[in-house]
Amino acid sequence: MSSDDVSRRAFMRTAGGAAAAAGAATATAGTAAAQEVEPDWPSAANGNVGSYTDARGQDSVTISVGAGDQGLAFDPTLVWVDEGTTITWEWTGNGGAHNVQTVDGPASLDSGDPVGEEGATYEYETSGEDAGITHYHCVPHTAVGMHGGLAVGEDVATVEVGGGGGGSNAVFVPDAARALGIATFMAMVSTLGLAFVFMKYGGTITRQEQT
Repeated sequence: MSSDDVSRRAFMRTAGGAAAAAGAATATAGTAAAQEVEPDWPSAANGNVGSYTDARGQDSVTISVGAGDQGLAFDPTLVWVDEGTTITWEWTGNGGAHNVQTVDGPASLDSGDPVGEEGATYEYETSGEDAGITHYHCVPHTAVGMHGGLAVGEDVATVEVGGGGGGSNAVFVPDAARALGIATFMAMVSTLGLAFVFMKYGGTITRQEQT
């Protein structure tokens, strides 16, 4: 077997490995995108502002009461936490007097009478009894959309996010995952192109250099 053949085979093994790695990276990015989910919130819980935070893994989280331009929102509006997480609702002093009270769900949220004092707080530590999704609101401002949602634990109903809406099965692909997929595809094409050139002309170039 000539040294050209040996070099060519070694090159092809390297090229094949690079192509496989590029394909695996693209598949991983696609899988990660397909697995993006968030709790299946009750529609009424998506109140004013409508922000969402996945706070799983955190020991505590703070929610502003009286957020938004008019002070009539909870921010983040929707929060996903672990069992045992301490949640603190902190009043901004905007939008009048507010409170926190469960509308529906397992968590018994009740901050008492509405207050408007900036810096006032209400703390609640979640437990296994709160597992699932709880919809809560500010009683004085429920009619103007001051609602929120609290998801506790891993065993909650979830939905894929970022699709086309309207019941579409389309999967949202984040910009970072899309860019990674394009980059790995280009790398794979370049690697295979070099392999083709080496196979077709490598031996001829080597012989010409030897002569």
